[in-house]
Amino acid sequence: MNAFLTAPAAALATVLAAYGVARLRKRYDTIDSVWGAGFAVIALCCAFTGPGSAAGWTATALTVGWGVRLSAHLHHRNSGGAEDPRYLEMARRYGDRVGLLMFLRVYLVQGLVMWFVSLPVQAAIAFPGELGALGWAGIVVWVIGFGFETVGDAQLSRFRADPANSGRVLDSGLWRYTRHPNYFGDACVWWGLYLLACHSWAGAATLLSPLVMTWLLARGTGKPLLERGMRERRPGYADYVERTSGFLPLPPRRG
Repeated sequence: MNAFLTAPAAALATVLAAYGVARLRKRYDTIDSVWGAGFAVIALCCAFTGPGSAAGWTATALTVGWGVRLSAHLHHRNSGGAEDPRYLEMARRYGDRVGLLMFLRVYLVQGLVMWFVSLPVQAAIAFPGELGALGWAGIVVWVIGFGFETVGDAQLSRFRADPANSGRVLDSGLWRYTRHPNYFGDACVWWGLYLLACHSWAGAATLLSPLVMTWLLARGTGKPLLERGMRERRPGYADYVERTSGFLPLPPRRG
C-alpha cells in the first residue's frame, strides 16, 4: 500500500512546485508544461516505494516516457509566445485574488486529476504481477496511442512553422482522419496503462480513471474548448469539422 500512499503526496508536491515556478515566471500556463511530468513523478515515487514487478516497472517506464515527451513538447510550444488566453482571462476575472484562486481552481484541481487518472499505474505498481495477455495488449494500445500523439504533434508543429499556412486548417496526415489525433492518442495511452493494471482486481477496479481521462479529452476541457476558439480564428474550420471525425480516426466524409 506504500505506492497508494505515496501518490497523493507526489501529486501535491508537483503542483506546489509548479505553482511556485509560475509565480516567479508570472505565467500561470506553467502547469501545462508540468502536466505530463507530474504523472512521471507520481509513477517514479510509487515505483521506488512499491514491491516491484514486471507489470509495475513496465507501467512506470511507459508513464515516464509519455509524460516527459508531453511536457517537453508543451513547454517548447508555449515558451515562444504569449501566455495562453485562457489563463489571461482567468487572471482578469480573479483580480486581486488571482494568486489564491489560480492555485485552488487550476493547480490543485490538476493535481487531483493527476492523482485520480494515475490510479491504474499506482495499482500496477502496488500489486505485483507478471505481463500476461492483458498486459501485452496494454503495451500494444499504449504504443498506438503514443504514436498517434507524437506524430500528430509533430505534423501540427511543422504546419504551424510554415508562414504560408497562416489562417489555414491542417487536414492532412493523421489530421485527415481525426480532428484531434493527439487527444485520441492520449486516451489510448491511458487505456493501455489500465490494461497493464488488470492483472489484479484492484487494477481492474480503476476503470473510472481512463474513462474520466477520455471524457476530459473528448467532452470536457480538451476538444470543446479548443474547437470553440478554432471556429472563431480560422474560417475553414467549420467545413473541416463537417468532413472529419471529432475523435476516433475514421475516413473523411464526402460531400
